[in-house]
Amino acid sequence: MSVRTPGAARADLVADTALALLAERGMRGLTHRAVDEAAGLPQGSTSNLARTRQALLELAVRRLAEREARVLALEEMPDPRGGLDALVEGLALATHRSLTRNRELTMARYELALEATRRPELRAYFDATGGRFRDQLTALMTAMGSTDPARHVLSLVAWADGLMFSCVAGSFSAQAPSLAEVRAGLRELLAGMFDR
Repeated sequence: MSVRTPGAARADLVADTALALLAERGMRGLTHRAVDEAAGLPQGSTSNLARTRQALLELAVRRLAEREARVLALEEMPDPRGGLDALVEGLALATHRSLTRNRELTMARYELALEATRRPELRAYFDATGGRFRDQLTALMTAMGSTDPARHVLSLVAWADGLMFSCVAGSFSAQAPSLAEVRAGLRELLAGMFDR
């Protein structure tokens, strides 16, 4: 199961392997020893990098945020002056990538989010790391002319998270919706927000 990539830093290798284990085995399958074995590292390598379970989870959360930033590509979102169609298209592509090519990463995020409900120290770290995504969406919604950006971002994130959870781990996991279906759902949601 090694997720080693040429030239990857050891921390990235450990974090990527931890995320892969979370997606494959769940939180109970994530141990320092399991990461060493799956990554093809000598025993004790993960412990040397992340001494405690909390440190290992924080390493995984930090790497998750880096990788999800590439998947979501919020910096590539269309200029708000492009209007609702451009926004729908950009968000639909990002959401669909999470549902299809990056299902395992999405699954690992839900494992970490659930664990954060039981670990206040992880919750603080998880929320702070994810804050930049909310900030970027808030700026985007503000630029689009939202009358209540904070509420609209909450609705947008809740819709996307609900869709992703249902289609990755829930009762709709047998088949991901098509890009056209994601696009249609987002159009309905955003058109209501912007009264268009």
